Amino acid sequence: MNKLLVILFLFTVSTHAQEWTRFRGPNGSGTSETDIPAKWTTDSYLWKIELPGTGHGSPVLWEGKVFLNTSKNDGQKRLVTAIDAKSGKILWATPFESSKHKTHKHNSFATSTPTVDAGHVFSVWGHKSELRVVALDHDGKTAWERDLGGVNGGHGFGVSPILHEDLLILPNDQEKGGGFIIALDKQTGKTRWKIPRKSKRLTFSTPCIYSHPGGGQADQLILTNWWLGITSLNPKTGKLNWEKSVFGRPHAERAIASPIVMNGLVIGTCGFTTLDKHLVAMDPIKGEEVWRTEQSVPHIPSPIVVNDLLFMWGDGGILSCLDPRTGKTHWRERVKDVRDTYFGSPVAAGNHIFCTSSNGSVVVIEAAKTFRQLAVNELDELCRSTPAIANGNLYLRTYKHLYCVKGK
Repeated sequence: MNKLLVILFLFTVSTHAQEWTRFRGPNGSGTSETDIPAKWTTDSYLWKIELPGTGHGSPVLWEGKVFLNTSKNDGQKRLVTAIDAKSGKILWATPFESSKHKTHKHNSFATSTPTVDAGHVFSVWGHKSELRVVALDHDGKTAWERDLGGVNGGHGFGVSPILHEDLLILPNDQEKGGGFIIALDKQTGKTRWKIPRKSKRLTFSTPCIYSHPGGGQADQLILTNWWLGITSLNPKTGKLNWEKSVFGRPHAERAIASPIVMNGLVIGTCGFTTLDKHLVAMDPIKGEEVWRTEQSVPHIPSPIVVNDLLFMWGDGGILSCLDPRTGKTHWRERVKDVRDTYFGSPVAAGNHIFCTSSNGSVVVIEAAKTFRQLAVNELDELCRSTPAIANGNLYLRTYKHLYCVKGK
């Protein structure tokens, strides 16, 4: 009997390790042990499909299904879409009506990434007169939906929700204050807690959870915002643990890259495209700054930790490798043979780090203390999303298509 329980436990752990349930996968880390080849040929693609709409949101996966958001008619129709992960067949695309509105030229009407669990997929979109949250079962039927009000922001909407235990958590920092963080019951959509935020700037970053390695302490919900800095809340209640204004205030900045957890620290970034950008490491137990850097910090791509090394992928293709404990720089190099900008964040499959440029160049480097660029794979189309890794494969969403790259 004990052996059977052990086998079932190992099977469960292995199965859930295959899932990619939110933006950048497990707790937003962007990492997987899957072995994906660096250089691709036409035989490397398991399939490529045209999506029923457009967008920049990233895919998520659960038990052989890919879920993502698409949009049509300038945001007037939103489609939560499910695809068979093995064949690329579109299983369903559930439509929701919205109103026509504008967004930033680099944004889309489907930039948010859904989150998924065993029962439902949860999707969010917003504009000045609507902030819609929907929950669908895995057959595409709507379980519940809510309108939480409008979104005040000149660059459009792009934040993604996360799940924590029985809660769906959504940040909604807005321009000039008036924002909030809200936790909904994932089964019913009812509000469990809601915290006002005097944020002053719209935020695109997706929160993460800090769990103490030794246990015995409550989890922390980690968020970033230009004006408020890095914030820690109790994810069950919304109660404030600590908040530190660690980013620059001389001029208005924006938190776009998402925070991550590494080596007992939490990392947050913020900045402005043509001005200062900051990466700050915080001790989540003490709520104190440990180290920071302002050198070659990305504005949009989120940082990633692989092989006990911190990698920053700059918007213009300057890459840095740092010691995550001290911030000491191991190397700083520019991507070779690609002159482009990067809106998606890097992900890692084993020792390979992948990041896609706006024109669809998938650059691959080795996750090591010495810089080594392994390959550039060309998709030749607009791409501002972040890949997903699950079922032993890599899934890439461009503006109009979804690709599946076979693992080894």
